[in-house]
Amino acid sequence: MNIFETLTLPNGTTIPNRLAKAAMEENMADCEQAPSTDLFNLYQSWSKGGVGLIISGNVMVDSRAMTGPGGVVLEDDEHLELFKQWAKIGRANGAQFWLQINHPGRQMQSNMGQETWAPSAVALDLGKMSDKFATPIEMTQTMIEEVIHRFAHTAKLAELAGFTGVEIHAAHGYLLSQFLSPLSNQRKDQWGGSLENRARILIEIVTAVRALVSDNFTVAVKLNSADFQRGGFSAEDAKQVVEMLNELPVDLVELSGGSYEAPAMQGQARDGKTLAREAYFLEFATEIRKIAKMPIMVTGGIRRQPVAEQVVQSGVDMVGIATALAIEPNLPNAWKAGQLVAPELKPIQWDNKALASVANMSTVKYQLRKLSQGKPTNPKVSPFFALVLQQLAMAKRTKLYRNRMQRRSKAA
Repeated sequence: MNIFETLTLPNGTTIPNRLAKAAMEENMADCEQAPSTDLFNLYQSWSKGGVGLIISGNVMVDSRAMTGPGGVVLEDDEHLELFKQWAKIGRANGAQFWLQINHPGRQMQSNMGQETWAPSAVALDLGKMSDKFATPIEMTQTMIEEVIHRFAHTAKLAELAGFTGVEIHAAHGYLLSQFLSPLSNQRKDQWGGSLENRARILIEIVTAVRALVSDNFTVAVKLNSADFQRGGFSAEDAKQVVEMLNELPVDLVELSGGSYEAPAMQGQARDGKTLAREAYFLEFATEIRKIAKMPIMVTGGIRRQPVAEQVVQSGVDMVGIATALAIEPNLPNAWKAGQLVAPELKPIQWDNKALASVANMSTVKYQLRKLSQGKPTNPKVSPFFALVLQQLAMAKRTKLYRNRMQRRSKAA
């Protein structure tokens, strides 16, 4: 098996090769939270770059619940034509194109001006940056049912727009990941306590999505291998959740790890564990592969072809690549042509790990912005400069977002 072999999913559809553009948050929506021209330009570069699978950045199921102010929202058919255009661009060169659908839960900054929902009223612990996030409201049964419906409805709209699948985001500390973790889910009802109860919302969402979409539309799940926090969602928990997903028509599980509190997806952990320089979660993925009935994809730090080859030779089905493709979108074509390209950002070794995590995301978004403008990327950009630039852009986008939500509230 090699990285340029096709992969057939359980639903019968095929992915042209084993390389996937993993999700990165772009914050490039237009002023109506719909796909923008910048987003079209960005995805055109990946479509031409040779990946077999493209997974979008966060597409939100609720405009009131955003991971960032420039996020794309798909909650109704108002801007479906723009989504159709986006899907067409991503699929133009034969790749599958999935929307990653998500709800942030408590990982939404308080300056967005919206009510924050979570399984329990447990605030984020980000040290000096904790005050940027509100203590969430514990979700009621009605709120939980609404979220389940929203995920399913967004998936149906994605299919109508021409995307080939959705990836349900249950990792990185967002809402579904919050339900899975005993640190953030302290409920005593059917949605908390045992792992079966904590996984209930994810299982019900997968079931609801599958009931609304056609059989050949892909339904995937992104899951943490662990939270990398003591007492949190563990590797053993993750194995058991995959076993639960085995009983459902899930076409692929992507394994990553971490959250805002412990950004293991960037190679950092809070529980003292050391993460490998590349392919952070490969060891766990090979263990999961032994029990999983569906294909497994691993994402986290992969930037060199020998490492990507090692992933598939270990039995893992798909290689998810994020940052390296933000720097060099033509990476798969380069590898296929025999070029040993290994894109890398400057390492950030700041004492404030939470701030370093934000700076790392800012340097990635700097590259995405360059690609969207048709300009060369700059992996050597100063993290501080990228952070300041991103914070200024976010402040502007936050103001636009709040104004939009106020207009909608008045109109309603």
